[in-house]
Amino acid sequence: MPENHSYPIGTPGQAWGAAERDQWRARQVRQRSYADDVLTAIEGLRGRFDVEPYGDIVYADAHHPAERFPLRALRSRPWDAALPSVLVTGGVHGYETSGVHGALRFADTQAERFAGRANLLVVPCVSPWAYERFQRWNFDAIDPNRAFREHSPAQESAALMRLVAPLQGQWTAHIDLHETTDTDESEYRPAVAARDGKVFEPGSIPDGFYLVDDTGNPQPAFQAAIIEAVSRVTHIAPADDKGEIIGSPMVAHGVIRYAMKDLGLCAGISGARYTTTTEVYPDSARATPEQCIEAQVAAVCAAVEFVLNDASN
Repeated sequence: MPENHSYPIGTPGQAWGAAERDQWRARQVRQRSYADDVLTAIEGLRGRFDVEPYGDIVYADAHHPAERFPLRALRSRPWDAALPSVLVTGGVHGYETSGVHGALRFADTQAERFAGRANLLVVPCVSPWAYERFQRWNFDAIDPNRAFREHSPAQESAALMRLVAPLQGQWTAHIDLHETTDTDESEYRPAVAARDGKVFEPGSIPDGFYLVDDTGNPQPAFQAAIIEAVSRVTHIAPADDKGEIIGSPMVAHGVIRYAMKDLGLCAGISGARYTTTTEVYPDSARATPEQCIEAQVAAVCAAVEFVLNDASN
């Protein structure tokens, strides 16, 4: 049953306006450095990849000086149009740390073994403002992972779509790296309800790793291969007593489905045959931060290996 839930911003039943967004923004505190953590790591990989600038995020308002975040991707070289092409994205939700560092670690430690067999485009941190503030939303209180659509209101989403668009029709796979955290239930879902003037309906957080397949293009064998690989690193989330994970039916071990394009999700932008969204649970008593990063790396490796095996058959 829905419950009354008091979020500190806004009036119950009324969607936020500019004043409420300003209040929310004023609560966000910079806690880490995108330049130090991400851009420095990308520069360290320049000898092995083409570092591709794909835009800048610029945010400012009357209360905040302008902040500029250069966006960078890692592109394998040489790029061979005859090979399968795989897109790896992390940090669409900036607070989901293992997605960012899993993408970087994959590029650093694993990508080389696929050289000459697959093209890789790795975008480690789609949403840098949110990365610095451990936030799900961007500066404008928009969830980038609901904004991958034409005329996107989210700078981050629009920039990534422009990067990916020239290769539409050539992508074989896209794996988007995420986490489901305890703060999804304690902060972000209540914030969404308050922002949109709706009643907060409590849910539950699954303990373990799971995947989100595409309702419009289900690929069960692809998902199963990733689940099997990740299960060697960390535990897979079970269904709840309704047979669901975060409110969606579990269609296979550790797998649910969303309508990716309809919802404006990142994993729906490439048009690839094989797509998935990973969901690591970093707050589990059964997983360490290191395991979470390694689970993301294992997921990407399994995705690329599946594509290569499929291409050879």
